[in-house]
Amino acid sequence: MIYATLIEPFVEYGFMRRALIACLALALGGGPIGTFLVLRRMSLMGDAMSHAILPGAAIGFLVAGLSIWGMSVGGLVAGLAVVLLAALISRATALREDASLAGFYLISLALGVLIVSVRGSNIDLLHVLFGTILSVTDDALILVASIASVTLVALAVIYRPLVIESFDPAFLRATTGGGAAWHVVFLVLVVVNLVAGFQALGTLMAVGLMMLPAAAARFWAGAVWSLCALSTALAFLSGFAGLLVSYNFSLPSGPSIILTAGILYLGSIVLGTRDSLRTRYFPRAHFHD
Repeated sequence: MIYATLIEPFVEYGFMRRALIACLALALGGGPIGTFLVLRRMSLMGDAMSHAILPGAAIGFLVAGLSIWGMSVGGLVAGLAVVLLAALISRATALREDASLAGFYLISLALGVLIVSVRGSNIDLLHVLFGTILSVTDDALILVASIASVTLVALAVIYRPLVIESFDPAFLRATTGGGAAWHVVFLVLVVVNLVAGFQALGTLMAVGLMMLPAAAARFWAGAVWSLCALSTALAFLSGFAGLLVSYNFSLPSGPSIILTAGILYLGSIVLGTRDSLRTRYFPRAHFHD
């Protein structure tokens, strides 16, 4: 019974194995990125950037059809353009970066929906917005795995300055003067991982597997490295469990994965060992000699 429920779908069906591998790659790349987004209080900016890739992905879809590389290049160009423009505007004017990014994100989202609606169909729009992880191809797996590998290597290189910049950017600027450069590199990694996520889950859900496990991890771990590791593990667990729920109950796979991550997040809020509702309102009794 356990084998038939938990293991057999991935043994018997190639599309389930590819979907599980895609979830693993997304967890490896998106888990640490989501952790730093939470630490830097940029969670909603991650959501905004996930929508910013829509017009580029839509143009790539209309030009090249379901070409993995066409949609990825289009989404990457659009996402990087929005991120760099928002950063430039925030430094050239008095507008804060989050407000600048929100403005460009809304423009990008509306433009992407307009392009697909005018030149495509409702099915095309649903594919771009929500993805189809059960139809992930070998080319898509190579792309997602490559992005995860590049992300892990890049984070290993910039880990120390990125941690310092996340907690004390003034100190990093005073000692090295490179705070802005690390911030831009991090934003590029966010966009690249959102492009990888959109291939499997669509633009509207790509950020979910990145942010929900990272937010849940905050209720269980404290050190940055443990947050990254736990976020990755929770993201993969969400993918594994969500795929099984989708398979056994004939439900859409993308929403099943994100809702599973949401359940883990809500459970962490209630039961976590750090600053959860349980520890705040039902603390352990202290025994004294």
